[in-house]
Amino acid sequence: MGAGKTSVGRKLAEILNFPFTDADEEICKVAGCSIEDIFDKYGEDAFRDVEERVISRLLQEGPRVLATGGGAFMNPRIQALISSNGISVWLRADLDVLVRRTRRRGGRPLLKNKNHKAILGKLILERGPVYAESDIVIDSTDEGPNATAKLVMNALKDKIQPGQES
Repeated sequence: MGAGKTSVGRKLAEILNFPFTDADEEICKVAGCSIEDIFDKYGEDAFRDVEERVISRLLQEGPRVLATGGGAFMNPRIQALISSNGISVWLRADLDVLVRRTRRRGGRPLLKNKNHKAILGKLILERGPVYAESDIVIDSTDEGPNATAKLVMNALKDKIQPGQES
């Protein structure tokens, strides 16, 4: 949360001339309600089930830049789907950056009515080792989505050889 997945993803898609999809937006369309409502009414397990099905479908629909929610990559099945159908990118950000960015908007069920710094710190400790398995790791700074998207592009050039598609 707050690393810049959506804003950087949109810029990256623009550079690559690929469609951009935010998995959380697709989940809301399928569910007919917000992610916060899914968590409140049905719980996190139900959300994670829908998330897996939606991401699986999206990965089968062809090349795109796909921004997944922060917890998606923690699911080994989603991680395997991403690995076999694309290139994973972790936008790594410092705790203070994430805290500052997540205070800007609501709709984040894991942070609702909680201490952002404590929760995000815990998530970094839990998720960091799994995220580190990503194909590409980019530090998300306050230089903006354009600068971060360029860093991702440079890393992608090293991952994809001419004539090779992923």
